[in-house]
Amino acid sequence: MSLGLFDTHAHYDARQFDPDRDEVLSALPGQGVELVVDPGCDLPSSASATALAERYPFLYAAVGVHPEECAGWQDGYLQELEALARRPKVVAVGEIGLDYYWPENPPRELQRHVFQAQMALAQELDLPVIVHDREAHGDCLDIVRRFPKVRGVFHCFSGSAEMALELVRLGWMISFTGVLTYKNARKAVEAAQAVPLERIMIETDSPYMAPVPHRGERNHSGYVAYVCRRLAEIKGISADECSEVTMANGRDFFHILD
Repeated sequence: MSLGLFDTHAHYDARQFDPDRDEVLSALPGQGVELVVDPGCDLPSSASATALAERYPFLYAAVGVHPEECAGWQDGYLQELEALARRPKVVAVGEIGLDYYWPENPPRELQRHVFQAQMALAQELDLPVIVHDREAHGDCLDIVRRFPKVRGVFHCFSGSAEMALELVRLGWMISFTGVLTYKNARKAVEAAQAVPLERIMIETDSPYMAPVPHRGERNHSGYVAYVCRRLAEIKGISADECSEVTMANGRDFFHILD
C-alpha cells in the first residue's frame, strides 16, 4: 500500500540522527512520506530544524522552547524565536507547553510563564502552535483559553476523550502517535474514536514512540504509516482515506498549500 503521508511531528535535529540524518531524510519520499514538520525544543534545535527544512523541500520547521528545556529562559529569547519564525520554511511555534511528569523538570510557575510568552508570540505572528502536555491537562487548557485567537494542536495526545472534545470545541486539532498501536493505549484510542477525523493529524514524534511492531527502535517518519493504518481501523475507514484526510488537515493547519 502506497500512502501519501504527512508526519506532522518529528525531531530530525535530535542527536539520535547524527550518524545517518541525511540518509534517513533522503529515503522518506520513497516510503510515501510527502511532508514532515520538525519542531525545535530550544533555541539551538530550533535553529537546526530551520536549517534542515531549508535543505529538504518536503521538510518544514517549528521553533520554540520545550517545557523540559526552559530552565535558563530569558524573555530576550523571544526576539531570537521571532527572527527564526519569520524564515519562510517555519510554519508554527513549537514545541511548547507544560510537562509536570518529571520532578526534576523546571518549576511549574516558570513553565507556565514560558508557555504563555510563546503563545503571545504565536498570536503576534499569526502562527499556529504545537503543544506538549504531559500530566498538566488542566493548566494547559487554562492557558489555551487565555489565547482564543491562537490555533494549535495538542501533539502526542494523552488526555481524555472529554478533553479532546473540549479542544475541538475551542477550534484546536488533536494529533496521535504510534501510541495508538500499543496494547495499553485505551485513553488514546477513546480520544481518537471521539474526535472528528477532520480535526485529527498523525505523527511519529521521531526518534521516540516507535509504533508496534517497531516499539523500542529508533522511530522515523516512514513508520507514520502504522499510525495511519491504526487510526483508519479505529475510524472504520480505509487507510487511503485516512492518509488523504490527515494530509489535508495538516496542510491546512500549517498553511502548506503548494
